[in-house]
Amino acid sequence: MDDIEVLLKELTEADGVAGFESQVRGIIRGHFEPFGEIGQDRLGSLICRKRGSTEEPKVMLAGHMDEIGFMVRHVTEKGFIRFIPLGGWWDHVMLAQRVKIATRQGDVIGVIGARPPHTLTDEERKKMVDKQDMYIDIGAASQEEVEAAGVRVGDPIIPVSEFSVLANGRSYLAKAFDDRIGCAVEIAVIRRLSDTAHPNVLVSVATAQEEVGLRGATTSAEVVNPDVAIVLEGGIAGDVPGMQQEGSTRLDGGPIVSFCEARMIPNLKLRDLVAGIAREADIPIQIVASVGRGATDAAVIHLHRQGVPSVVIAVPARHIHSHTSILHRNDFDRTVDLVSRVVQALDRETVAGLTTW
Repeated sequence: MDDIEVLLKELTEADGVAGFESQVRGIIRGHFEPFGEIGQDRLGSLICRKRGSTEEPKVMLAGHMDEIGFMVRHVTEKGFIRFIPLGGWWDHVMLAQRVKIATRQGDVIGVIGARPPHTLTDEERKKMVDKQDMYIDIGAASQEEVEAAGVRVGDPIIPVSEFSVLANGRSYLAKAFDDRIGCAVEIAVIRRLSDTAHPNVLVSVATAQEEVGLRGATTSAEVVNPDVAIVLEGGIAGDVPGMQQEGSTRLDGGPIVSFCEARMIPNLKLRDLVAGIAREADIPIQIVASVGRGATDAAVIHLHRQGVPSVVIAVPARHIHSHTSILHRNDFDRTVDLVSRVVQALDRETVAGLTTW
Protein backbone atom coordinates (compact mmCIF):
# COMPACT_ATOMS: atom_id res chain seq x y z
CA MET A 1 0.00 0.00 0.00
CA ASP A 2 1.16 3.55 -0.69
CA ASP A 3 0.73 6.36 1.83
CA ILE A 4 -2.73 7.36 0.56
CA GLU A 5 -4.04 3.80 0.78
CA VAL A 6 -2.64 3.52 4.31
CA LEU A 7 -4.39 6.80 5.18
CA LEU A 8 -7.71 5.64 3.75
CA LYS A 9 -7.48 2.29 5.54
CA GLU A 10 -6.73 4.03 8.83
CA LEU A 11 -9.58 6.52 8.48
CA THR A 12 -12.27 4.16 7.21
CA GLU A 13 -11.61 1.33 9.65
CA ALA A 14 -11.77 3.71 12.62
CA ASP A 15 -14.94 3.94 14.70
CA GLY A 16 -16.85 7.19 14.53
CA VAL A 17 -20.63 7.06 14.31
CA ALA A 18 -22.38 10.38 14.85
CA GLY A 19 -21.85 11.62 18.38
CA PHE A 20 -19.11 9.04 19.09
CA GLU A 21 -16.26 10.35 16.94
CA SER A 22 -13.43 10.25 19.49
CA GLN A 23 -11.42 7.46 17.83
CA VAL A 24 -11.42 8.92 14.34
CA ARG A 25 -10.95 12.43 15.72
CA GLY A 26 -7.73 11.29 17.40
CA ILE A 27 -6.44 9.87 14.12
CA ILE A 28 -7.23 13.02 12.16
CA ARG A 29 -5.66 15.16 14.88
CA GLY A 30 -2.43 13.21 14.44
CA HIS A 31 -2.41 13.98 10.72
CA PHE A 32 -3.27 17.68 11.22
CA GLU A 33 -0.81 18.47 14.02
CA PRO A 34 2.38 18.79 11.92
CA PHE A 35 0.80 21.47 9.75
CA GLY A 36 -1.09 23.95 11.91
CA GLU A 37 -2.66 25.11 15.16
CA ILE A 38 -5.23 22.64 16.48
CA GLY A 39 -8.50 23.65 18.09
CA GLN A 40 -11.93 22.17 18.68
CA ASP A 41 -15.47 23.36 19.11
CA ARG A 42 -17.62 22.25 22.02
CA LEU A 43 -19.43 19.64 19.95
CA GLY A 44 -16.19 17.88 19.03
CA SER A 45 -15.38 19.18 15.55
CA LEU A 46 -11.61 19.34 14.99
CA ILE A 47 -10.14 22.57 13.59
CA CYS A 48 -6.65 23.04 12.10
CA ARG A 49 -5.42 26.53 11.13
CA LYS A 50 -2.55 26.72 8.65
CA ARG A 51 -1.33 30.25 8.11
CA GLY A 52 -0.32 31.33 4.63
CA SER A 53 1.34 34.49 3.40
CA THR A 54 -1.47 36.74 4.72
CA GLU A 55 -3.82 36.81 7.71
CA GLU A 56 -6.94 36.87 5.55
CA PRO A 57 -9.15 35.68 3.99
CA LYS A 58 -10.04 32.58 6.00
CA VAL A 59 -10.68 29.62 3.70
CA MET A 60 -12.62 26.83 5.42
CA LEU A 61 -12.36 23.24 4.20
CA ALA A 62 -15.01 21.04 5.81
CA GLY A 63 -15.36 17.27 5.70
CA HIS A 64 -17.43 15.40 8.25
CA MET A 65 -15.71 12.67 10.23
CA ASP A 66 -18.83 10.89 11.49
CA GLU A 67 -20.31 7.84 9.78
CA ILE A 68 -23.78 6.36 9.86
CA GLY A 69 -24.36 3.72 12.52
CA PHE A 70 -26.77 2.76 15.29
CA MET A 71 -27.34 2.99 19.04
CA VAL A 72 -28.63 0.37 21.48
CA ARG A 73 -32.25 1.13 22.36
CA HIS A 74 -33.41 -1.96 24.27
CA VAL A 75 -32.37 -5.50 25.20
CA THR A 76 -35.14 -8.10 25.11
CA GLU A 77 -35.63 -10.79 27.74
CA LYS A 78 -34.27 -13.37 25.29
CA GLY A 79 -31.10 -11.41 24.62
CA PHE A 80 -31.79 -9.65 21.33
CA ILE A 81 -30.78 -6.03 20.91
CA ARG A 82 -33.14 -3.45 19.49
CA PHE A 83 -31.53 -0.32 18.06
CA ILE A 84 -32.12 3.10 16.58
CA PRO A 85 -30.30 4.48 13.52
CA LEU A 86 -27.76 7.29 13.73
CA GLY A 87 -27.99 8.72 10.23
CA GLY A 88 -29.88 7.77 7.11
CA TRP A 89 -30.07 4.00 6.62
CA TRP A 90 -31.98 2.33 3.80
CA ASP A 91 -33.62 -0.77 5.27
CA HIS A 92 -32.73 -2.92 2.24
CA VAL A 93 -28.98 -2.80 2.93
CA MET A 94 -29.03 -3.66 6.63
CA LEU A 95 -30.01 -7.30 7.07
CA ALA A 96 -27.29 -9.93 7.64
CA GLN A 97 -24.61 -7.28 8.11
CA ARG A 98 -21.96 -7.61 10.82
CA VAL A 99 -21.74 -4.87 13.44
CA LYS A 100 -19.82 -4.24 16.63
CA ILE A 101 -21.15 -2.66 19.79
CA ALA A 102 -18.60 -0.46 21.52
CA THR A 103 -19.15 -1.19 25.23
CA ARG A 104 -17.30 -0.17 28.38
CA GLN A 105 -15.86 -3.72 28.45
CA GLY A 106 -14.73 -3.75 24.82
CA ASP A 107 -16.22 -4.46 21.41
CA VAL A 108 -19.04 -6.99 21.07
CA ILE A 109 -19.62 -8.48 17.61
CA GLY A 110 -23.12 -9.21 16.31
CA VAL A 111 -25.25 -9.46 13.19
CA ILE A 112 -28.42 -7.64 12.14
CA GLY A 113 -31.27 -10.11 11.82
CA ALA A 114 -35.03 -10.44 11.34
CA ARG A 115 -37.58 -13.21 10.96
CA PRO A 116 -36.25 -15.97 8.68
CA PRO A 117 -37.87 -16.04 5.21
CA HIS A 118 -39.16 -19.59 5.78
CA THR A 119 -41.68 -18.23 8.28
CA LEU A 120 -43.04 -15.44 6.05
CA THR A 121 -46.14 -15.55 3.89
CA ASP A 122 -45.78 -14.92 0.15
CA GLU A 123 -47.15 -11.41 0.65
CA GLU A 124 -44.73 -10.66 3.50
CA ARG A 125 -41.76 -11.73 1.39
CA LYS A 126 -42.57 -9.02 -1.16
CA LYS A 127 -42.29 -6.25 1.43
CA MET A 128 -39.19 -4.52 2.75
CA VAL A 129 -38.37 -5.46 6.32
CA ASP A 130 -38.63 -2.31 8.44
CA LYS A 131 -35.64 -1.53 10.65
CA GLN A 132 -37.94 -1.41 13.69
CA ASP A 133 -38.54 -5.14 13.13
CA MET A 134 -34.82 -5.94 13.01
CA TYR A 135 -32.58 -6.81 15.91
CA ILE A 136 -28.92 -7.46 16.63
CA ASP A 137 -27.96 -10.98 17.63
CA ILE A 138 -24.72 -11.42 19.62
CA GLY A 139 -25.36 -15.11 20.26
CA ALA A 140 -26.84 -14.55 23.71
CA ALA A 141 -29.78 -16.45 25.18
CA SER A 142 -30.95 -13.94 27.79
CA GLN A 143 -30.97 -10.29 28.77
CA GLU A 144 -28.58 -11.11 31.61
CA GLU A 145 -26.06 -12.60 29.19
CA VAL A 146 -26.12 -9.45 27.06
CA GLU A 147 -25.65 -7.26 30.12
CA ALA A 148 -22.75 -9.44 31.27
CA ALA A 149 -21.06 -8.74 27.93
CA GLY A 150 -21.17 -5.04 28.86
CA VAL A 151 -23.91 -3.92 26.49
CA ARG A 152 -25.96 -0.98 27.75
CA VAL A 153 -28.69 1.23 26.32
CA GLY A 154 -26.97 4.15 24.57
CA ASP A 155 -23.91 2.21 23.39
CA PRO A 156 -22.87 3.02 19.80
CA ILE A 157 -23.07 0.34 17.11
CA ILE A 158 -20.59 0.46 14.22
CA PRO A 159 -20.63 -1.36 10.86
CA VAL A 160 -17.88 -3.94 10.44
CA SER A 161 -16.13 -3.60 7.08
CA GLU A 162 -12.41 -3.66 6.32
CA PHE A 163 -10.63 -1.52 3.73
CA SER A 164 -9.72 -3.46 0.58
CA VAL A 165 -7.88 -2.66 -2.65
CA LEU A 166 -9.91 -4.19 -5.47
CA ALA A 167 -8.77 -6.17 -8.51
CA ASN A 168 -7.87 -3.24 -10.77
CA GLY A 169 -5.56 -1.82 -8.11
CA ARG A 170 -7.18 1.63 -8.34
CA SER A 171 -10.58 1.03 -6.76
CA TYR A 172 -11.13 0.78 -3.02
CA LEU A 173 -13.85 -0.87 -0.94
CA ALA A 174 -14.57 0.31 2.61
CA LYS A 175 -17.14 1.62 5.02
CA ALA A 176 -17.47 5.31 5.89
CA PHE A 177 -16.17 6.82 2.64
CA ASP A 178 -19.05 9.21 3.37
CA ASP A 179 -17.24 11.20 4.56
CA ARG A 180 -13.82 9.96 5.61
CA ILE A 181 -12.86 10.56 1.98
CA GLY A 182 -13.53 14.28 2.50
CA CYS A 183 -11.31 14.22 5.61
CA ALA A 184 -8.61 12.42 3.60
CA VAL A 185 -8.78 15.11 0.91
CA GLU A 186 -8.30 17.77 3.63
CA ILE A 187 -5.24 15.97 4.97
CA ALA A 188 -3.76 15.52 1.49
CA VAL A 189 -4.38 19.19 0.60
CA ILE A 190 -2.77 20.53 3.77
CA ARG A 191 0.21 18.23 3.17
CA ARG A 192 0.57 19.48 -0.40
CA LEU A 193 0.42 23.11 0.69
CA SER A 194 2.86 22.62 3.57
CA ASP A 195 5.76 23.84 1.41
CA THR A 196 3.70 25.96 -0.99
CA ALA A 197 2.59 29.56 -0.56
CA HIS A 198 -1.12 30.30 -0.31
CA PRO A 199 -2.54 33.83 0.07
CA ASN A 200 -4.91 33.11 2.95
CA VAL A 201 -5.38 31.26 6.20
CA LEU A 202 -6.42 27.68 5.47
CA VAL A 203 -8.76 26.28 8.14
CA SER A 204 -9.37 22.55 7.78
CA VAL A 205 -12.31 21.25 9.81
CA ALA A 206 -13.35 17.66 10.47
CA THR A 207 -16.94 18.23 11.50
CA ALA A 208 -18.94 16.15 13.98
CA GLN A 209 -22.50 14.86 13.72
CA GLU A 210 -23.18 15.74 10.09
CA GLU A 211 -25.25 12.60 9.56
CA VAL A 212 -27.76 13.59 12.24
CA GLY A 213 -28.38 17.18 11.21
CA LEU A 214 -25.24 19.09 10.12
CA ARG A 215 -24.56 19.93 13.75
CA GLY A 216 -20.77 20.19 13.82
CA ALA A 217 -20.76 22.43 10.77
CA THR A 218 -23.07 24.83 12.57
CA THR A 219 -20.89 25.08 15.67
CA SER A 220 -17.49 25.04 13.92
CA ALA A 221 -18.54 27.85 11.57
CA GLU A 222 -19.08 29.96 14.69
CA VAL A 223 -15.49 29.26 15.75
CA VAL A 224 -13.91 29.73 12.31
CA ASN A 225 -16.11 32.56 10.97
CA PRO A 226 -14.92 31.80 7.42
CA ASP A 227 -14.79 34.17 4.47
CA VAL A 228 -15.26 31.32 2.00
CA ALA A 229 -15.92 27.59 2.34
CA ILE A 230 -15.27 24.44 0.34
CA VAL A 231 -17.20 21.43 1.59
CA LEU A 232 -15.69 18.06 0.71
CA GLU A 233 -17.96 15.06 0.42
CA GLY A 234 -18.42 11.52 -0.81
CA GLY A 235 -20.82 11.92 -3.72
CA ILE A 236 -23.16 9.52 -5.48
CA ALA A 237 -21.71 7.63 -8.44
CA GLY A 238 -24.58 6.89 -10.80
CA ASP A 239 -22.82 4.29 -12.96
CA VAL A 240 -24.67 1.29 -11.55
CA PRO A 241 -27.56 -0.78 -12.98
CA GLY A 242 -30.88 1.01 -12.67
CA MET A 243 -29.41 4.52 -12.77
CA GLN A 244 -30.44 5.61 -16.23
CA GLN A 245 -30.91 9.34 -15.88
CA GLU A 246 -29.03 11.63 -18.23
CA GLY A 247 -25.71 12.92 -16.97
CA SER A 248 -25.10 10.23 -14.35
CA THR A 249 -21.84 10.56 -12.47
CA ARG A 250 -19.32 7.72 -12.61
CA LEU A 251 -16.16 6.38 -11.06
CA ASP A 252 -12.96 7.69 -12.69
CA GLY A 253 -14.91 10.62 -14.12
CA GLY A 254 -13.34 13.26 -11.89
CA PRO A 255 -14.58 15.18 -8.86
CA ILE A 256 -18.25 16.12 -8.62
CA VAL A 257 -19.03 19.84 -8.39
CA SER A 258 -22.54 20.59 -7.17
CA PHE A 259 -24.40 23.37 -8.95
CA CYS A 260 -27.49 22.90 -6.78
CA GLU A 261 -28.50 20.76 -3.84
CA ALA A 262 -31.56 20.45 -1.64
CA ARG A 263 -30.55 23.14 0.85
CA MET A 264 -27.97 25.24 -0.99
CA ILE A 265 -27.34 26.96 -4.30
CA PRO A 266 -23.56 27.54 -4.35
CA ASN A 267 -22.04 30.98 -4.73
CA LEU A 268 -22.08 31.40 -8.50
CA LYS A 269 -18.73 33.16 -8.81
CA LEU A 270 -17.04 30.56 -6.61
CA ARG A 271 -18.69 27.78 -8.58
CA ASP A 272 -17.43 29.28 -11.85
CA LEU A 273 -13.96 29.82 -10.36
CA VAL A 274 -13.75 26.12 -9.48
CA ALA A 275 -14.93 25.08 -12.94
CA GLY A 276 -12.51 27.50 -14.61
CA ILE A 277 -9.52 26.27 -12.61
CA ALA A 278 -10.44 22.67 -13.44
CA ARG A 279 -10.63 23.51 -17.14
CA GLU A 280 -7.29 25.34 -17.14
CA ALA A 281 -5.57 22.47 -15.28
CA ASP A 282 -7.21 19.83 -17.48
CA ILE A 283 -8.93 18.23 -14.48
CA PRO A 284 -12.18 16.53 -15.54
CA ILE A 285 -15.15 17.42 -13.34
CA GLN A 286 -18.69 16.10 -13.18
CA ILE A 287 -21.41 18.71 -12.69
CA VAL A 288 -24.58 17.81 -10.85
CA ALA A 289 -27.71 19.76 -9.99
CA SER A 290 -30.24 18.12 -7.71
CA VAL A 291 -32.94 19.13 -5.26
CA GLY A 292 -33.43 15.59 -3.99
CA ARG A 293 -33.20 14.38 -0.41
CA GLY A 294 -30.18 15.04 1.72
CA ALA A 295 -27.90 17.97 2.38
CA THR A 296 -24.24 18.66 3.16
CA ASP A 297 -22.42 20.79 5.71
CA ALA A 298 -22.54 23.61 3.16
CA ALA A 299 -26.26 23.99 3.87
CA VAL A 300 -25.52 25.57 7.25
CA ILE A 301 -22.07 27.04 6.59
CA HIS A 302 -23.30 29.19 3.69
CA LEU A 303 -25.94 30.71 6.00
CA HIS A 304 -23.47 31.61 8.75
CA ARG A 305 -23.91 35.20 9.90
CA GLN A 306 -24.28 37.39 6.77
CA GLY A 307 -23.54 34.47 4.45
CA VAL A 308 -20.42 32.56 3.36
CA PRO A 309 -19.63 31.90 -0.32
CA SER A 310 -19.62 28.11 -0.46
CA VAL A 311 -19.27 25.24 -2.89
CA VAL A 312 -19.41 21.44 -2.59
CA ILE A 313 -16.77 19.24 -4.24
CA ALA A 314 -17.22 15.48 -3.89
CA VAL A 315 -15.39 12.27 -4.70
CA PRO A 316 -17.86 9.92 -6.47
CA ALA A 317 -18.57 6.67 -4.62
CA ARG A 318 -20.89 3.74 -5.27
CA HIS A 319 -23.18 2.34 -2.56
CA ILE A 320 -22.86 5.15 -0.01
CA HIS A 321 -24.97 4.90 3.15
CA SER A 322 -24.36 1.19 3.42
CA HIS A 323 -21.76 -1.05 5.07
CA THR A 324 -19.44 -0.79 2.06
CA SER A 325 -18.74 1.78 -0.66
CA ILE A 326 -16.43 1.81 -3.68
CA LEU A 327 -14.42 4.72 -5.05
CA HIS A 328 -11.59 5.23 -7.55
CA ARG A 329 -8.13 6.52 -6.70
CA ASN A 330 -8.00 8.76 -9.78
CA ASP A 331 -11.02 10.69 -8.51
CA PHE A 332 -9.36 11.20 -5.13
CA ASP A 333 -6.11 12.43 -6.67
CA ARG A 334 -7.92 14.81 -9.02
CA THR A 335 -9.99 16.20 -6.16
CA VAL A 336 -6.87 16.90 -4.11
CA ASP A 337 -5.29 18.62 -7.11
CA LEU A 338 -8.38 20.74 -7.80
CA VAL A 339 -8.96 21.80 -4.20
CA SER A 340 -5.27 22.69 -3.75
CA ARG A 341 -5.37 24.92 -6.81
CA VAL A 342 -8.60 26.59 -5.69
CA VAL A 343 -7.15 27.35 -2.25
CA GLN A 344 -4.10 28.93 -3.89
CA ALA A 345 -6.38 31.15 -5.99
CA LEU A 346 -8.43 32.48 -3.07
CA ASP A 347 -6.59 35.69 -2.23
CA ARG A 348 -8.17 38.73 -0.57
CA GLU A 349 -9.25 40.41 -3.79
CA THR A 350 -10.73 37.24 -5.29
CA VAL A 351 -12.72 36.39 -2.17
CA ALA A 352 -14.00 39.96 -1.84
CA GLY A 353 -15.19 39.77 -5.44
CA LEU A 354 -17.29 36.67 -4.77
CA THR A 355 -19.93 38.82 -3.08
CA THR A 356 -19.69 41.89 -5.28
CA TRP A 357 -22.81 41.95 -7.38
